[in-house]
Amino acid sequence: MIDAAFASAEAAIAEGRIPGAALGVVHADGRRAIRHAGMAALVPQPEVLTENHWFDLASLSKVIATTTMILALAEQGRIDLDRPLTDAIPDLRQYDVANAAERKLTFRDCLAHRTFLPAVEPIYTYGDDPDRLRAFVLQREWKHGPHVYSDINFIMLGIAFERLTGQPLSACPFGEGLSYGPPPGPAVATEACTWRGRVLKGEVHDENCAALGGATGHAGLFGTVAGVLDFAQGLLDGSGTTPFQLDAIRTPIRDHRTCGWEKKFAGWHGGDACSAETIGHTGFTGTGLWIDFERGIGWTLLTNRVHPTRHRETGILELRQTTGDAVIAAS
Repeated sequence: MIDAAFASAEAAIAEGRIPGAALGVVHADGRRAIRHAGMAALVPQPEVLTENHWFDLASLSKVIATTTMILALAEQGRIDLDRPLTDAIPDLRQYDVANAAERKLTFRDCLAHRTFLPAVEPIYTYGDDPDRLRAFVLQREWKHGPHVYSDINFIMLGIAFERLTGQPLSACPFGEGLSYGPPPGPAVATEACTWRGRVLKGEVHDENCAALGGATGHAGLFGTVAGVLDFAQGLLDGSGTTPFQLDAIRTPIRDHRTCGWEKKFAGWHGGDACSAETIGHTGFTGTGLWIDFERGIGWTLLTNRVHPTRHRETGILELRQTTGDAVIAAS
């Protein structure tokens, strides 16, 4: 079954569109299969990809780490998702308490990307001190815009979590195969970064995350394909979540957005064959995770499509869609 589903990734590797890929499929009853092929790195030294390599999960950090931890705080009664972020960050826009729209944003707003905040901002260009940059995020008067998928939402959620718990995100425990970087094993290379002047390997690809210390609400998590599958199985069989959290991540808040995740919609990265009860998320480095609750199956496709540069067309959308459709067809 998984061989047919992995065929599109093998073709993309053979055609030179991506260096390497790993596909993992897991069922609610615990059955799983993994395939991998290609290269963990092309430059500066070639390195063959193995099942034990750690991928920079990029924005999968938003759902595997941040969403899970924020929902756990809500279930414990330490926050109310419909209360403003100022319950955790009272100094948010502290110089304009009466008028700042940021002070009215709720935890649920940020989880569902239901805010006026921009998609992204080159925060790393404003300095290199993580504490100062966190202050910049909190005190900046952000330009208002339409509801968009926004890294800033999750950077703020990460800061809120750190304030509430008194510990950095990097101190949070995860299961085997998931960790904030640097990972405790061989790492997949990402980009030859012009800002840092080197090929990134075992350090976070996202510039803002790196400048903010390497572990933020929007990025910084690394994982092996088995580690990501363990997380997926915990959602499928209930061992790694609770009814409260499952309801939150499966219930739409606006359009196809739930708390952290997105549900199936026309043209999404998860393909057309999955059921309407499928949630998923992707990461910029070439990662993705999808959970079909109706069929009791989850799959993760991990690639290093930004290696050695993001500035080329890799066909990642089509690859994700064809892979997802093939996984469902063979299930």
